[in-house]
Amino acid sequence: MHLLLVGVSHRTAPVELRERLDFQARGLDAALTALNERGAGREAVIVSTCNRAELYTVCENVAEGRSAIADFLCEYHGVERASVLPHLYDVADMEAARHLFRVAAGLDSLVMGEPQILGQVKDAHTAATSARTAGPLLNRLFHSSFAVGKRVRTETGLGSGAVSVSYAAVSLSKKIFGDLRGRSVLVIGAGEMGKLTALHMKSQGVHQVTIVSRTIAHAARTAEAIGGASAAPWDELDTLLGTADIVITATGAPSVILTKAYLESVMRPRRNRPLFIIDIAMPRDVEPAAGDIEQVFLYNIDDLQATVRENLARRASEVSRAEAIVAEEVEKFGQWLRARGAVPTIVALRQRFDAIRRSELDRLASSLPPDTRGRVDDITRLIVEKLLLTPTEQLKSAADPDTIGTYAEALTRLFALDTRADATDADAPERRERRDRKVEPFVRPGSR
Repeated sequence: MHLLLVGVSHRTAPVELRERLDFQARGLDAALTALNERGAGREAVIVSTCNRAELYTVCENVAEGRSAIADFLCEYHGVERASVLPHLYDVADMEAARHLFRVAAGLDSLVMGEPQILGQVKDAHTAATSARTAGPLLNRLFHSSFAVGKRVRTETGLGSGAVSVSYAAVSLSKKIFGDLRGRSVLVIGAGEMGKLTALHMKSQGVHQVTIVSRTIAHAARTAEAIGGASAAPWDELDTLLGTADIVITATGAPSVILTKAYLESVMRPRRNRPLFIIDIAMPRDVEPAAGDIEQVFLYNIDDLQATVRENLARRASEVSRAEAIVAEEVEKFGQWLRARGAVPTIVALRQRFDAIRRSELDRLASSLPPDTRGRVDDITRLIVEKLLLTPTEQLKSAADPDTIGTYAEALTRLFALDTRADATDADAPERRERRDRKVEPFVRPGSR
């Protein structure tokens, strides 16, 4: 069995194509069901985000699996192969594992170290578990990727620091106020940038978010999208500026809307309460001289972008540490995968030795005193365990599948192992894992 990944990402495909290959639009459950019906693999997980559409499967033949997945990807989304194939990438076995681990760690993201991708990878596995398309191999692979993501976030600084303008605004706010809980935020303008910044503020526990726009309907829609925010008409701006702690301006107005003189009048009744203004509009909404007013802290989009650049540089210095963690976890997964490949032969070998042991015990049963039969059974079982310990360890620790195959073939020939009978029993560890995780293998239609 081979692990196979086929997909597109922001590194290989333009946004227009990624939008057409988005599995989230129709739901991952529907896509997994459709993939199941094609019989393209024994197991499957689909990771679909705005920056990637990746299909992880377990198949018997890499070339055939690659072709089947590419066909499915094109047909399911109704996109011509000629439009998709130049942008597809595929990797198999340990390189597929390495790729997923880097994705979960944030090393393959558009923004290095972004934290959302790990949750998206977990959601993809959850969907596959619900659809019963994630079996033993992909379960182990994805749980290992979760461990990689967690280690990278706790052992490195790859995810630290704001790397978006909207989140940089939050970081600067916390430098001024410390804890943002209980603070009030006023957003002037109902555009996307103001909404994103307000969402980040909400995630930090601010008490009140108010949206002001010249068109109240636009303000209401933005407030609804944020959730828990309120909308206010433009003529209440004076009052709202008098009570807000943080002001985000992003109106798209052709000229300044908050002058120094106007803000001086706003600050008089505030009695030295600080006012933090984040001007992310282009052209600017706030007169630069307003930053000279006592207790007015004014930052514009250039200030925020400088913070973003600094944090990106800091993250880049952590990449080597994150890559080392990925390499370490890939090796751990490889050890498990190699050991898994040896399981059928190990099970068959143990069955063969135990069958001989029990046969000899049965033959000698009549000559053994009843009170010693149990003791002899224990001793012979222990002897078999010790005899098989070294071959088992050597087989599990073999460096590559070819070596395992050579050892397995030699043992099968030397001990006349019954591979037909053993194949069913060798699946027992996988059946136990499926039972523990309450999932079933990816099956072809009509195979039950």
